[in-house]
Amino acid sequence: MSLATRVLIGLVAGFVLGLALAGAASPAAAALLAIISPIGTIFVNLIRMTVIPLVASMLIASVGSLAASGALGRTGTRALLIALALLAIATPTAIVVALPVLARINIDERAAMALRGPAAPVAGAVAPPSAAPGLAQWFVDLVPPNVVKAAADGSMLALILFAVLFGLAVARVTPDRREAVLRVMQGIADAMQQLVGGILELAPIGVFALAVPLASKLGLAAAGAVIAYVALVVTLTILMVVLLLYPIGIVFGSMSPAAFVSFCAPAQAVAFASRSSLAALPAMIESAERAKMPPVVSRFILPVAASVFRVGGAVAQPVGVLFLARLYGIALSPGQLASVVFSVILTTFAVPGVPGGSIIAMVPVLAAVNMPIEGIGILLAVDTIPDMFRTTANVTGSLALAAVLRSSDT
Repeated sequence: MSLATRVLIGLVAGFVLGLALAGAASPAAAALLAIISPIGTIFVNLIRMTVIPLVASMLIASVGSLAASGALGRTGTRALLIALALLAIATPTAIVVALPVLARINIDERAAMALRGPAAPVAGAVAPPSAAPGLAQWFVDLVPPNVVKAAADGSMLALILFAVLFGLAVARVTPDRREAVLRVMQGIADAMQQLVGGILELAPIGVFALAVPLASKLGLAAAGAVIAYVALVVTLTILMVVLLLYPIGIVFGSMSPAAFVSFCAPAQAVAFASRSSLAALPAMIESAERAKMPPVVSRFILPVAASVFRVGGAVAQPVGVLFLARLYGIALSPGQLASVVFSVILTTFAVPGVPGGSIIAMVPVLAAVNMPIEGIGILLAVDTIPDMFRTTANVTGSLALAAVLRSSDT
């Protein structure tokens, strides 16, 4: 039985038990919830434990390698700018579309308050001026005076910015020292991905333990909200591929619609079935070589893009944040939404190469806006179908990027 199936069984079992306990006021029900809830917390803490070393090492390794490569030249600069532009379009667009849709999901306010806990503020409440830093303070907080303290405090935006700047600095040191640092960073990133893979094997238990208290507090509304979330993510991902990535590949890649569809189809099929961009990389390279793309595109840009360019995550992560905000009854301010956009654009470059990796990478995004981390267990449990479409979008984005670069070099 696959991990995805076991996780889904854990989710359903957790919802069923939680719904059964929802109307129970017996001491036995309370005792059972008191036993199960810490297990879910431990699972979430295991995931959070990996986030800082994973994100920092992957960002440093990818940014340092990309900036240091002498083979890239103007092609690498264009690739980075195009990738950032696609992410900058997809992320805020997903937020603009998802906000009104998720607002229609009916979540009982008292249940949401119970889910957040007694100390949480009422949704929509106006914070005092001192609790709402202005735009200038938001930028000041991006630059940590002590990066170790920022990591300890979970200031993910500041830590992400430091990792990017450090990666750029590593690219400028002498080659022998640069390669030594990048090998260490890549080794840490590989080890953390192995650790994440091991933690995900515990996901059926963790998701079950997270679903029980969720369903016991929200009732049937939780199941309906999850279904709406899955449908929204899949729909937005498909629209991004059809309305953004295909036109860019066709128009700016100087390819006919039929040619671009044929160019993408083999790798898309592998990506959809395997939920892995790296598994689709051989098909991507074969399509690029069949299209007579320059070696720097087929042999360097595509492998790098398959490793770090996750345009599908630019849709899934902000929608996941907004869904959890709706589920927990938390109103996000415009400043917090801006933080979501900024952190999503950067953390998509640090998504681990495992199924459900974009959900794991949501931890720093949620931390950047002080959102409850526990909700990712629910998103992870229902991520099989969204991950298929998201991975297909990632591969399509990499191939669209390659087509544009090929066209600009001819």
